[in-house]
Amino acid sequence: MATPFATAQNSEAPKREVITSAPTLNFYGLPGLIDTPSGEAMPDGQLALGVSHFGGQTRTTLSFQFSPRISASFRYIGIQDWNSDGFDTYRDRSFDFRYLLLKERQYRPAVSVGLQDFAGTGIYAGEYVVATKNFIRPFRLPGRAKVTAGLGWGRLGSSGSIGSLSGGDRPAFDPNGTGGELATDQWFRGPVSPFGGIEWQYSDRLGFKLEYSPDAYVAETSRGVFERDSRINFGVEYQWTNAIRLGAYYLYGSEIGVNAQIQFNPKTPATPFTLAGPRPIIVRPTREANPQSYDTAWAASQSAPMILRDVVEPELTEDGIRLESLQVTANRAEARVSSSRYANLAIVVGRTARALARQLPPSVEVFDIVLMNEGLALSTTTISRRDLETLEFRPDAANALLAASELSDAAPRAPEGAIDGTQAYPRFSYSLGPFLRPSYFDPDRPVRFDVGISAQAQYRFAPGWLASGEVRHRLAGNIDSGRPSNSVLPRVRTDALLYAQAADTTIENLFVSRQWKTGKNTYARVTAGYLEQFFGGVSAEFLWKPASSKLGLGVEANYVRQRDFDQQFGFQDYDVATGHISAYYDFGKGYYGQVDVGRYLAGDVGATFTVERQFANGWRVGGFFTLTDVSSEEFGEGSFDKGINITIPTSWFIGQPSRQTVSTTIRPVQRDGGARLSVSGRLYEQIRTGHITDLNADWGRVWE
Repeated sequence: MATPFATAQNSEAPKREVITSAPTLNFYGLPGLIDTPSGEAMPDGQLALGVSHFGGQTRTTLSFQFSPRISASFRYIGIQDWNSDGFDTYRDRSFDFRYLLLKERQYRPAVSVGLQDFAGTGIYAGEYVVATKNFIRPFRLPGRAKVTAGLGWGRLGSSGSIGSLSGGDRPAFDPNGTGGELATDQWFRGPVSPFGGIEWQYSDRLGFKLEYSPDAYVAETSRGVFERDSRINFGVEYQWTNAIRLGAYYLYGSEIGVNAQIQFNPKTPATPFTLAGPRPIIVRPTREANPQSYDTAWAASQSAPMILRDVVEPELTEDGIRLESLQVTANRAEARVSSSRYANLAIVVGRTARALARQLPPSVEVFDIVLMNEGLALSTTTISRRDLETLEFRPDAANALLAASELSDAAPRAPEGAIDGTQAYPRFSYSLGPFLRPSYFDPDRPVRFDVGISAQAQYRFAPGWLASGEVRHRLAGNIDSGRPSNSVLPRVRTDALLYAQAADTTIENLFVSRQWKTGKNTYARVTAGYLEQFFGGVSAEFLWKPASSKLGLGVEANYVRQRDFDQQFGFQDYDVATGHISAYYDFGKGYYGQVDVGRYLAGDVGATFTVERQFANGWRVGGFFTLTDVSSEEFGEGSFDKGINITIPTSWFIGQPSRQTVSTTIRPVQRDGGARLSVSGRLYEQIRTGHITDLNADWGRVWE
């Protein structure tokens, strides 16, 4: 977590970009002054949550610095005393996009261009170009100052206009619209106004802001939400902790406002990560010094494979690694391994190699380590034992070992003569604990949720075979008092209220699946049963994904029927054939893209586009949108499906290795158009972390 006042030292900074303090956030949860933006970008990967309130208006914004130049935000607002158009408290959702055009240099400001509320009803719609320059000890005063100036359209051009650079009229805000569509005909159109201000960071804790804001708040003042008497805003902010910043302000000559900012970076764990050190590698004597130790007569013994398995397996088990199979010849060994402890599979490779080097006879010179996941062979890492012994303490040991090793596709099955691990199959696991099911953005109550007890059980009776089920009992909650559906489409998602009302004890899912590797680069899955909360049936999937390729191609076909509202064993009359052709691409440096084209649960046809960033520690943040042949009027509020996916590894919180994660999807509104079947065990998610691009990215931890 970076304190906004912290700076980094870089002797080359004057020649390139200036290393500046991390930006503070405005009332829109964006880098800025008070109610206007600034030209800076947050640190790469930064997540920020801003909550602000003034004049009866509350804004909650989640922002993410997706790349060094690109950031995106999702905002939820509530405006009290909205005494027209049938609203008491008007609630709305919106998205923002910012691009850093120029990084700050010694004599040049940072410059950004932004789209505000570009995919909502447009209440906050506006565009801007803005520049910010940092000054250390301005006029010999203590601390640091930032000077910001920009031009704004839309909300930011609603008073004090200097003209219309782009020409044309700008449509007025319509609070009764469905929202969600890209209003490209509005962007950078209509009156344009200057804005700007100064931020003075007096110390690492205390800061002051002064700004000129041209936002006339036409919709709010015309409805009596508050009175606007000035364009000048000022305030004071206090950095409470490294992550939390609080502020109080006087706005528009009439209102007191407050703002709370929380910023953190997924790259920096909440709890420092600790990992027990690996066992040392036992270095063999040289062949010249002890030729007898390299004798291979042991390989002729029929009991040798089992004896070797029984000494290798306990060491791997203690390290949290499961030995699926082991095949050993006089000079070469293949170990197929999986782990429920380590999300970073380079650690699995490194510790498996150490165990083999410690336990196998000296004549075994080459190790083939095959990473496995749920019976699927992901990739093979071939390591020379001599390299393990000689490179461990090199200054650049990880890169040296990677250069000397070979990463390749894994054979679908273990070679002839392999001995299964004693803990491989069958395996039974279960868990009992609490669950929380959230529901977002109901206008009557923005956040609803159910809580209760969940019992899950899984039985893996052979490689690739899984029987799994979950039963839930709701103890408390209010999802069952939400809004009834008004959808004109088949109600494949919007009848969630009826499902919540029907029963407290439900079968969340109950299915059998079989997945296997059909060839060197291909995988398959078949799943049958009660697949998710609303649907049951049969799902089949086929995936082509070479271990060394950035591209993956898949096809999925499903035939499902809608479940009874009580989520027991019965079905309703509605059934549908649904499926998709998918393309997956790894852009490198943790960026992924996915396109799914096909037929959705409501029978509509279209495509879903997803982009995601994955961090080395397992954090994943991404966004998606779906466009189908359903019109915006048929879809209803929001016009089309879109949302944000966030996955947080539990290791980030507990500081111990774990493959468990907590995931959520934030949708502005859940409708029936663009709804895809939710089925466990989709193939690409299972295999990508064990393929070569991800393994290379994680390789720095191979010696841990």
